[in-house]
Amino acid sequence: MPTSPAISQTLTIIVGSTNPVKISAAQHAIGQYFPDVQIHCRGMHAPSLVAEQPMSEAETKLGAINRAKFCQANAKTANQQADFYVAMEGGVDPFEHGPATFAYMAIIHNDTLSVGRSANLPLPQTIFNALQAGEELGKVMDRVFNTNNIKQKGGAIGLLTQGLASRESIYTQALVLAMAPFINAELFND
Repeated sequence: MPTSPAISQTLTIIVGSTNPVKISAAQHAIGQYFPDVQIHCRGMHAPSLVAEQPMSEAETKLGAINRAKFCQANAKTANQQADFYVAMEGGVDPFEHGPATFAYMAIIHNDTLSVGRSANLPLPQTIFNALQAGEELGKVMDRVFNTNNIKQKGGAIGLLTQGLASRESIYTQALVLAMAPFINAELFND
């Protein structure tokens, strides 16, 4: 039977963002695997090294990986290592059935990288057009829906699903899936 990685009574997570939605998603997702462990989860500013609004799957994935690697490198330099380095990057891309937004997850544990992805959320063409013109999704959604800083709340996902899903719920789900290689290490390391 697969077993989880050896973790002490405390577990440290560093998230490549100071956005409370991303920090909470990382803590909830990983905490589900370790319900009896005290979790210390903190965010840090981590540059994605991609555009503020990634416009392709490849750019979005690269942004998440860059953020996770930055967290790991800075934590090692500061001698403040963590059990998991987690990053999330939201992006958009035109797909066969229309434009959509999604997010990539990157998790590093013991120098092993796992990459995951959320489901697609279809976007109205008018919103996608604004993104192609150089705007960022959160700002476009704030303007269209008359909200303030929605990206640190339910996000475009919450607005377009009438609250049935949220940015945090989608990130949490994708992070739970991206943890599979760590929770089943003996199966993935064959």
